[in-house]
Amino acid sequence: MRRFYAPPESFHEQSVRLSVEETRHLRNVLRLRAGETVNVFDGSGREFSCIIDTIGKHFSTLLIVNQISPPSPESDLYLTLAVALQKGEKLDLVVQKAVELGVSKLQPLLANRCNVRRGGGDKRTERWKKIALEAAKQSGRAKLMEVEALLSFENFIKNLGPAAYESQRLILFTEREGSGFSEIKPNKKITAVFGPEGGWEDSELALAREHGFSLITLGGRILRAETAAISVAAILQHRFGDMS
Repeated sequence: MRRFYAPPESFHEQSVRLSVEETRHLRNVLRLRAGETVNVFDGSGREFSCIIDTIGKHFSTLLIVNQISPPSPESDLYLTLAVALQKGEKLDLVVQKAVELGVSKLQPLLANRCNVRRGGGDKRTERWKKIALEAAKQSGRAKLMEVEALLSFENFIKNLGPAAYESQRLILFTEREGSGFSEIKPNKKITAVFGPEGGWEDSELALAREHGFSLITLGGRILRAETAAISVAAILQHRFGDMS
């Protein structure tokens, strides 16, 4: 699929302008020419069929033909994955697969047992946003998954507030002290939290309970942290979203 991204402010009544990065991909990688047809999505759910008008050094102009349906529809489940930092590039994989699975938002977390380098928060966030954008292009989604800035687990829990407990299902997955997966009740807005490779501390489990989280285990099955987040996202989409 020859799909490109342009933010809503780049769209005009009959045309859209591509950024220097998207222009470089159009010109140098795909080697497209004026007059060819491509699709452009705006990250908020809209997608358009366009004809390339001009290709410059720093931007390209495309003429809008008509609005079309994105290749991949959005799930009616608003799913947030809050995932503790992991070693290496494991969270990069989670970001990519979360987009493919229709996740709405990803919140990176810093838990007590995160055995990772803790600097470079802004650079990491920007990298994850780029990964999410590329995954949206490839998977056919026209709505970008939100990628939030890194938060401590404690601040994330406290920032949710009482309204979150009333409006959505809050779930924390743990290897101990939790109920079975079947205890998750239906809801069209779910926040699912996944811990670090070293597991949760007792104080973190207690804090989650105090703020209305249901603690859930995977029936004794031991999964790597990144596997758990990806697998559970697929299961939740199957049970409560559009992967039926």
